[in-house]
Amino acid sequence: MNNRERIDQLKKEKTLSKNDLHKLLTTADDADREYLFAVAREVREAVYGKAVYVRGLIEFTNICRNDCYYCGIRKSNQKAERYRLTKEQILACAGDGYELGFRTFVLQGGEDPYYTRERLADIVRSIKENYPDCAITLSVGERDREDYVCWREAGADRYLLRHETAEEDHYRRLHPSAMSLARRKECLYTLRELGYQVGAGFMVGSPGQTVDNLIADLHFLQDLRPHMIGIGPFLAHQDTPFGSEPDGSYEMTLLLLGILRLMFPGVLLPATTALGTIAPDGREKGLLAGANVLMPNLSPVAVRKKYELYDNKICTGEESAQCRDCLARRVESVGYEIVTDRGDSRVEVLRETD
Repeated sequence: MNNRERIDQLKKEKTLSKNDLHKLLTTADDADREYLFAVAREVREAVYGKAVYVRGLIEFTNICRNDCYYCGIRKSNQKAERYRLTKEQILACAGDGYELGFRTFVLQGGEDPYYTRERLADIVRSIKENYPDCAITLSVGERDREDYVCWREAGADRYLLRHETAEEDHYRRLHPSAMSLARRKECLYTLRELGYQVGAGFMVGSPGQTVDNLIADLHFLQDLRPHMIGIGPFLAHQDTPFGSEPDGSYEMTLLLLGILRLMFPGVLLPATTALGTIAPDGREKGLLAGANVLMPNLSPVAVRKKYELYDNKICTGEESAQCRDCLARRVESVGYEIVTDRGDSRVEVLRETD
């Protein structure tokens, strides 16, 4: 079987054997990649048309109790300038975003103990009261089941929790001993059980990652059946233990985006900020590889540079309106259009019709 045949089979069956995935990931040439991306666009447009959904990202705290070796806001980074947004600041960000046409807000932060179950529930309820036609996504890490239940009841619709790697040995390379891959996976399955639209995902090219690790990530996602999958290249932060490690592969990230679109036709698939950081046209290329989501920043400009997970993050100095207008032009340049829509996942809809 050649790679074009593997791509056709992946489109039809939504899966490949471990051996065929390995071949596709390691031997795809330029012609294979272009064919994959064309098929991925065909699948994406059959499900979502030309629509690109925007999520208003509100990075409301860069304080974190964890010490992940790759992350610029890890608790041991003494050079990080810490901040927390108040409830009023978060609501103001949402208000600005609503005026700009955003209908999903992503509240993202480190695992900050200040934001207790009730504090965060109060913020979620207030946003829902002000903007009942909007979806709220939380991305605040590993929490107790009771927290997830409370936030779901308060009105949270979605939850992003990237698993980063599905293999225990690789997980240990990236995280301190106090953290647990089993715990992370348990949280993801709990979120799905509670009715959230769940997002998982992984870094591409993180230290120690092998092709077999990537295949394990794909197989884990097949078992989890998420609604959203966020992947991006590993980008080093100078003030972490991995500060001198090479960045992940832009080309491999695009290849995996195409593969993910064929494996999960109804999934929401972002062209991430990391992709735009590693290459000037990275987000456009991501859309052309099968992605259909962008996540521009609604955080106050004064704090954007402080939420630095990796070096040289883009769009930290732009006003929200500038960022929105710039993205609209970029999206239109590759034949798609930003829409004012919640942009719910079509994973369950497609599953019901299979």
